[in-house]
Amino acid sequence: MSFKKGVDPKVFRAIQNVDMQQLGECSEQEIRPVLPCLVRMGLISPLDTSKKCMTMKVDILTIVSGMELVNSIVALLSIDFHRLETEVKKEQQLRQKGVALQNDSILIGNLSNTSMALEYERSDMTRRLSILLGELLYVQSQIQDNENPETSSYIKPSELFDNDIFAEELSDIICIALAELPITLNILTITETLLHLHNGPAIVCRIVANFPDCFREVCTYLIQTGEKQEETKLSTVRASAISLLCKMNPSQALSIRSKCVELCRMPALAITLSLEHNQSGSGEDGDMVAFISGLLLGNDQTIRNWIALFIRTGQKKKGEISSNALQQLRDELLRRLQIIINSSAEGQLLDSQVVQASALLRLYCALRGIAAIKFQEEEVNLIVKLLTSHPSPTPAGVRFVSIGLCMLIACPSLISLQEHERRSIEWVQWLVREEAYFESASGVTASFGEMLLLMAIHFHSNQLSAICDLVCATLGMKIPIRHNNMTRMKQVFTQEIFTEQVVTAHAVKVPVTNSLSANMMGFLPIHCIHQLLKSRAFAKHNVNIKNWIYKQICTSVSPLHPVLPMLVEVYVNSVIMPTSKNTETNKPLTENEIRRVFQSSIFGQYFDQKQSIFNMDFDLNSENQDVVVDNSSLTPQLLLLYYLLLYEDCRLSNAHILASFNRKIKIYSPEFMSELPIKYLLHHAQKDQSSYSGLFGPLLKLLATHFPHLTLVEDWLDDMSIKTEYKPIHISEIMVVEAFTEIDTNPSKCAKLMQKLLKQEAIDIWPFAEIFTQFAKNILADTAPRYLQDLYKDVWLRFNTVLPRRLWVLTVKNLVDDFSNLTRIDVAEDPLQIMRCDERVYRCAPLYAVVLRVLRASLASSRSQLMQHLQANPRLDHTGQVLNESDREEMCRATIAAQVN
Repeated sequence: MSFKKGVDPKVFRAIQNVDMQQLGECSEQEIRPVLPCLVRMGLISPLDTSKKCMTMKVDILTIVSGMELVNSIVALLSIDFHRLETEVKKEQQLRQKGVALQNDSILIGNLSNTSMALEYERSDMTRRLSILLGELLYVQSQIQDNENPETSSYIKPSELFDNDIFAEELSDIICIALAELPITLNILTITETLLHLHNGPAIVCRIVANFPDCFREVCTYLIQTGEKQEETKLSTVRASAISLLCKMNPSQALSIRSKCVELCRMPALAITLSLEHNQSGSGEDGDMVAFISGLLLGNDQTIRNWIALFIRTGQKKKGEISSNALQQLRDELLRRLQIIINSSAEGQLLDSQVVQASALLRLYCALRGIAAIKFQEEEVNLIVKLLTSHPSPTPAGVRFVSIGLCMLIACPSLISLQEHERRSIEWVQWLVREEAYFESASGVTASFGEMLLLMAIHFHSNQLSAICDLVCATLGMKIPIRHNNMTRMKQVFTQEIFTEQVVTAHAVKVPVTNSLSANMMGFLPIHCIHQLLKSRAFAKHNVNIKNWIYKQICTSVSPLHPVLPMLVEVYVNSVIMPTSKNTETNKPLTENEIRRVFQSSIFGQYFDQKQSIFNMDFDLNSENQDVVVDNSSLTPQLLLLYYLLLYEDCRLSNAHILASFNRKIKIYSPEFMSELPIKYLLHHAQKDQSSYSGLFGPLLKLLATHFPHLTLVEDWLDDMSIKTEYKPIHISEIMVVEAFTEIDTNPSKCAKLMQKLLKQEAIDIWPFAEIFTQFAKNILADTAPRYLQDLYKDVWLRFNTVLPRRLWVLTVKNLVDDFSNLTRIDVAEDPLQIMRCDERVYRCAPLYAVVLRVLRASLASSRSQLMQHLQANPRLDHTGQVLNESDREEMCRATIAAQVN
């Protein structure tokens, strides 16, 4: 019957936009549902009497003039609605009092001698309207009395509504009644009542067509009063009504679907609307995959649980609305799978379909892992075919392969059949062979090769939880993966694809990641190397990884990749505390290798052999001569500083174990450590904590423990008050020398020079430190202004932020007579030497403050050196146990106390 087909979308659009031209092009049958609205618009006197409005009224009358049904609607508009409204209100009050008998109706009267259908048929329009409203109010009272729809039949019997022949006229009468009695009758209440009657959804659709501005309101109400999971007949009828409304107004279908999601109600309807939208031809493929993926993988846990429950319920309750909608969804996804596979000649995936294929695989993973869907046989066959396809070496292809690899682990049921297992193993072996080509051709640094390697590493070390985390991170979803379901995949990886020896040999040959930073996503070679080092696999198979780590450190940039500090930690542990069987697998970094990195940075001139203050024999034949250091940031230098401090900490902490095994390891010389701009690097990490947040804390802790003289509170307070102007100012050594030599005759020249120095970055003015300290005694002259002495102190404190230990040596040399051969180690061994400075220092407060700063730092350095000496040289008995060293500790404390006093 055409009545149940609903309203044509073009008619609804025309009535919504009051487009009389488009309505005029429609047939009488198409216009029939909105006839009440048109007749009322044409006959009722409008408030707007403009020419445009009057022309439109004429157009309406022209459209409806030839239709015979107009007469019955005109008769409806002639009714005394004021009197009718009074009777309706009395009827409503009667029903509210609990009067449940139909014959007690004020509007209908006593029909004991005849049927309602017969009475309706032989009555005039006024009487028909009364009978209809009386019937609606009676059904409404029945609904309210039966709050639980399970206790009675949902569809109420009605002689009036059960006759299809009356359906069109009934909808006309209801439309006119709602328009003329807007206060007494509510469209939402009438809509709810109609859902309990035969042809209810179709009548609701016609009502909304005559009141197009109520479309959103009615749909929202129907969803709000619906069930969270469609389990009763109520949901079927309600969904049918909304579906008819959306077919009438297809442009709002996706908006109504969004309302279902927002309210977490009627999931089957949301699926049905998506499918109908796809079939309407509004898009080539529609957004079904994206929509379901968004529900399952979105951030809203409530929505995720809602749709997952729908899918689980749909698998159990066959034949119900949820089950039917779920099966339609599965059929649609299967259709998409089949299209992609059919277009893939010989398993070669087309570039245009790689992204769609990745989205489909990821959706199936979510359906399995989050919604616990059980794959059907046909689904498994097609998924395995798609998963084992060969994409082109593009970034999208790399992503597809990564998802497919993780899906094999996340969904082990895919390889339950021997044929599927064989096909999957061959595909993984193909990945191993093609990994290098994929990475070079696609330009993707984080390729699937690293993930393959990392999976193999975790399988060998039986870290199945780590593999689960890896799979979840790659897929972008948290799904449960049972460890006992991974047994077969473990055998495949460890026995048929990657043995542990192959893993370690392959890992060391993997190129380092150029310009490695935290901005790089995915799984990189560094993840694999870190895990292999952590599991001691390199030591087990005697593979030296030092050169790889050194190269990776050299090519690192900011922001710091979070795995780099962890890599340094496990590398240091492997060097200091190797396995008992392999004591010489990994070597520590040489001093020359570390120097080379600093020489390639802004500190380069201070590490040049010719300019070196200390004797540093540069080994030109050492390894890694061809390593290129990234000098765009100080990341390599900070990592090597962390390595050195961690190495010293680990060496001292395990000194007694090393001594008991009589094992000698490399010790970095104090002279070498004094050359490093430790303090400057620490402040650089502090100022740029967004890039080095994971490194600053550990660095500060290690420095405070082993180099307390570089973390004095006074230094930190002074450094925080430093302000610079980033304006390049040319200053030469000759200008500095001339300014200081003319202090007696022209002190303002020296003052202006030092003011310029204070406006520059400390690293930029450090080249003048040696000349600056040579003129320290000139500042002590009686004729030197106090302002000049204060400036000298401020500049000295600025120098103190770069290479403080070098500055202390220069200061002592120039303030104490006959100390031309002084070295850094002398300052640590005899911190009181600075007290033999020029006596004029004690009468010059600014320089006296400088001397006290050097003294405090020297004492702290001396204390640290004494404690480290005790820690690094434990005394052992004949059994290798550490002896009580109370006498040595007492002597150490006495020495420190003597220095302080």
